[in-house]
Amino acid sequence: MNYEEYPFPVSMLEEKIGYKFKDKSLIEKALTHSSYANELHAKGKFEVKCYERLEFLGDSVLSIITSDFLFEKYDMLDEGDLTKIRAAAVCEGALYEYSKSFGAGNYLLIGKGEEICGGRERRSILADIFEAILAAIYIDGGYARARDFALPFVTEKIKELVLSGKSNEDCKTMLQQFVQQTRGDILEYVLVGEEGPAHDKSFFFEVRLNNNCIGKGKGSSKREAEQMAAREALILFGVIPEDKKDEN
Repeated sequence: MNYEEYPFPVSMLEEKIGYKFKDKSLIEKALTHSSYANELHAKGKFEVKCYERLEFLGDSVLSIITSDFLFEKYDMLDEGDLTKIRAAAVCEGALYEYSKSFGAGNYLLIGKGEEICGGRERRSILADIFEAILAAIYIDGGYARARDFALPFVTEKIKELVLSGKSNEDCKTMLQQFVQQTRGDILEYVLVGEEGPAHDKSFFFEVRLNNNCIGKGKGSSKREAEQMAAREALILFGVIPEDKKDEN
């Protein structure tokens, strides 16, 4: 398939996503918008296909990857909470962020009209591209390689959702539910320090279980510091996974 030149070599994209395709036609298809395919169809090049079928498959693969992770790592959450967190981690806005992070729009094959209308930066298109690329990796390299590609994006988004309380469950709520399994335990958050000027203050909290410190947190607000302390406690008890970036 002889496509017109990409804005950047596809090898640059492969380097960014950490996967080199054995079948290059898969990544070409994953990056082909319907507007580009339609332009070539008008010229009689009907062999050119857009990414829509790959996007369909990628949606399911991403759901399985995310579900596997949540089921394994967040065993304190029930089905309803898991569903809400998964939905937030794989929604259009999240997928758009994932694609933007490695400049997926730069490699998109797009029609002239869509180009003029800013299609390379369009939220819905970039979300679709992520799923299409994931499906291409899944077909080319299998589930494990697809998981390796998608999971860093998903886990970071889930961490963000839990810490911000934008998911149905935040760290404080999760910790409270965990502690409530044992009657009589007393959980409290204690402000142990603060520093900085009034406009840029940092707060330091400890979360204590029966007067024993089980987590410490720092934040630009008391809520954030409490959330970080609760998160540390949840990691201590093995309720949620530790972020690898925090291990160094």
